[in-house]
Amino acid sequence: MVLCEVLKAHMFEQTIILCIGTDRCIGDALGPLVGTLLENRNFRYPLYGSLDHPIHAINLESSLEKIKTEHPDAYVIAIDACLGQENLIGNIHIKNGPIYPGKGVGKSLPQVGHLSIVGIVDKLQNDDLYAIHHIRLSLIMHMAQIIADAFMLATYLS
Repeated sequence: MVLCEVLKAHMFEQTIILCIGTDRCIGDALGPLVGTLLENRNFRYPLYGSLDHPIHAINLESSLEKIKTEHPDAYVIAIDACLGQENLIGNIHIKNGPIYPGKGVGKSLPQVGHLSIVGIVDKLQNDDLYAIHHIRLSLIMHMAQIIADAFMLATYLS
């Protein structure tokens, strides 16, 4: 319910949702799963990133350029998976400010978003940057459903 209340306060006419990740890695599929769940529910705000059309490291910059062209005054809510402390796995965090996609796996990509939603999908292991490949789909699906439900309820209540 907390996620819904925060989202409700940030659902403006110029809000767009940017779901970051790829379906080629279960641990990184949180964003595209949220995007697909919202698309399947006819979410009324502009939405970028889904299982069919993911936004990931390879196309992030061109996607951001397209968004700036189509929505020059956009308020971007960005969603992505992240790595964190082991005791926080499964938590969903929301904060004012951008997401830094790829940071947990050593990539340098543009920061994105005015508001960020991240799902902690595994622990950060400096010696194993590929731990994200061992995550259970059930965890990612559960987190995606919570985030999508919060968006739908926030939209309904606003």
